[in-house]
Amino acid sequence: MSDVNQETVASRTPLHHFTVPLSATRRGARLARLLAAEQLRAWGLALDPARLIVAELATNAAVHGHVPGRSFRLTLTVTASATLRIEVADTRGDRLPVSPRATPETSAESGYGLLLVEQLADRWGVRTGPVPAKTVWAELDLVR
Repeated sequence: MSDVNQETVASRTPLHHFTVPLSATRRGARLARLLAAEQLRAWGLALDPARLIVAELATNAAVHGHVPGRSFRLTLTVTASATLRIEVADTRGDRLPVSPRATPETSAESGYGLLLVEQLADRWGVRTGPVPAKTVWAELDLVR
């Protein structure tokens, strides 16, 4: 294997990995934030902005990704390339989030969560599948 391939594999190998299913409710979203904070503390990482991103993505999963009887999943991964990846997967693949910059400004009282995620995360996006699921993810570079 070439050095380039080894570097790519090494940078994606997780140093830490945590995943948990949670009820798609506001209580589940709150628990996601609390569990993420405890896991970040255990790994010796700063709580913010990761805790804020988890709170927004988990709340979106509970409010907009809710399917009766289905849960959402929180996953936290730290890679050798010093990246914290936050993923929240729900079973509403038919309702994809839209970048806050892609929609016209309104005076709505909600809808600012993804704007916050966009400002705090180094990268974020959406991955669809397997049907009917989607995963909204955000990455934070741990070394600046």
